[in-house]
Amino acid sequence: MKFLYLATSGTSDATKASIPFHFAVNGSVEVGHVTEIVLAGDAAEVILGDNATTMEGLGIPPMRELIEKVKEHSVAVFV
Repeated sequence: MKFLYLATSGTSDATKASIPFHFAVNGSVEVGHVTEIVLAGDAAEVILGDNATTMEGLGIPPMRELIEKVKEHSVAVFV
């Protein structure tokens, strides 16, 4: 299967912003699905500066770990 996750939340809500990344790399990719992520609106803030290294949502791995898995599994991210 192929999945496209749409992220719309930015740094003001780290938990909500992390959920599409978490679902993509700790869910879909792990079971062999082709996965892509689209950063729309405020979600584009995630990749600016060091935001991805400092964001930590509640109950979800830190964004820096999620981004590492995105790179490791070559998940396409569109802005």
